Amino acid sequence: MSHAVIKVSADQIAKMKLHYTSYLQPKLPQGSMFAAKTPGCSITAYRSGKVLFQGKEAETEAAKWGGSLDAAKKAPVSHLPSNFSSLSVIGSDEVGTGDYFGPMTVVAAYVQKEQLPLLKELGVRDSKELTDAKIIEIAKQLVSFIPYSLLVLHNEKYNAFQEKGMSQGKMKALLHNKALSNVLKKLDPEKPDAILIDQFVEKNTYYKHVVKEKEIIKENVFFSTKGESVHLSVAAASIIARYAFLKQMDLLTEKTGMVIPRGAGAQVDIAAAKIIKKHGVNALNSLAKIHFANTEKALKLAKK
Repeated sequence: MSHAVIKVSADQIAKMKLHYTSYLQPKLPQGSMFAAKTPGCSITAYRSGKVLFQGKEAETEAAKWGGSLDAAKKAPVSHLPSNFSSLSVIGSDEVGTGDYFGPMTVVAAYVQKEQLPLLKELGVRDSKELTDAKIIEIAKQLVSFIPYSLLVLHNEKYNAFQEKGMSQGKMKALLHNKALSNVLKKLDPEKPDAILIDQFVEKNTYYKHVVKEKEIIKENVFFSTKGESVHLSVAAASIIARYAFLKQMDLLTEKTGMVIPRGAGAQVDIAAAKIIKKHGVNALNSLAKIHFANTEKALKLAKK
């Protein structure tokens, strides 16, 4: 069974516990602060600051939280040139993987070194630090002048892939590879100085996921957790991906006639239960990632 261990602060553990609210387990191992079980991973956080991830999505989940890698030195950060942040780079990132409702959106974006000051002026940084309004404002400007590729994996396809045994990590790898290929074709014959993928899985595993693809992007490719802080191209990709995700969530709100919450918490369970009562459980296939634990919780709520 795949596993990963990271070391994080007490504040980060508190944030993680909140994030995994829907998956918390009542029985706690000795010395632990919380234990959670998602569809693809078990997570145990200890008072020492170490967090253990176990299961097929262990590396993917661990990479979400950064931290210093411990026992799972399986996910090393590629050695980056010292001047990496000032190079012309294609960065790629994804949004929506931990959200029950809404699709997965993956973006690769090319930022030339000459554009870096402009991106800083626009306020480009980690999308998790920005409000939705700011993300929309910045993204609308970014898409007007930087080459990018946006891929949206709607939940009908996501669920079909998942039912066939495809992990979320493999789906992400395939989308990242395709988005990078699309941007490289847009740039041809120009070539970036480097490519940076916001790391969600160990490098060798990533390439195993895409091994059967006709075109595999490998030249000058680097992997790094917290890629938004390494190069603004990843931050730009993240902002555009979040913008696309927000628009898709608005469409779901229009489609269902109710506000669709983000994340995978209790509010999501309640919303899913309302949808089941109004449209039937099959309606979730086009709206949500049905293998998440939220589906079972919503079904129980719908019966009350």
